[in-house]
Amino acid sequence: QVQLVESGGGLVQPGDSLRLSCAASGRSFGSYSMAWFRQAPGKEREFVGAIRWSGDVTSYTDSVKGRFTISRDNAKNTMYLQMNSLKPEDTGVYLCAATRYEVTRLWEDAQYYTYWGQGTQVTVSS
Repeated sequence: QVQLVESGGGLVQPGDSLRLSCAASGRSFGSYSMAWFRQAPGKEREFVGAIRWSGDVTSYTDSVKGRFTISRDNAKNTMYLQMNSLKPEDTGVYLCAATRYEVTRLWEDAQYYTYWGQGTQVTVSS
C-alpha cells in the first residue's frame, strides 16, 4: 500500500516556474515507477510525464518537453515535477501516480497506475 500526497501548486503568471512534490508513505517507494497527470476543468485526465523506479529514465508528453523535468529521491520517498516557462494551458489539477506493473516500461495510460494522490491545483494566469 502506498499513499501519495502532492504539494507545491499555486497561482503563477505565464513564464513563471513552479516545483511540485509528491510524497509517498509506505515502504518500497523505490520499486514503483511514478507519473504525473493533470486534469483541466471539463477535460480528460492527461499524461504529463513519468519516471522509472530507478530514476534514470523519463518520458514526457510533447507539450511539456523542454519545459518540465521529473526527478525523484528514493531516500526521501519523494518525486518532483519542475515546471518552467509555464503557459495558461498548463492550468489544471496535477496528480501523481504509482505503479509496479512492468516497471521496466513507462506507462502513459492512467489505467496502469494503482495508487493516486488527491492532486494539487496549478493555475497559470496573468
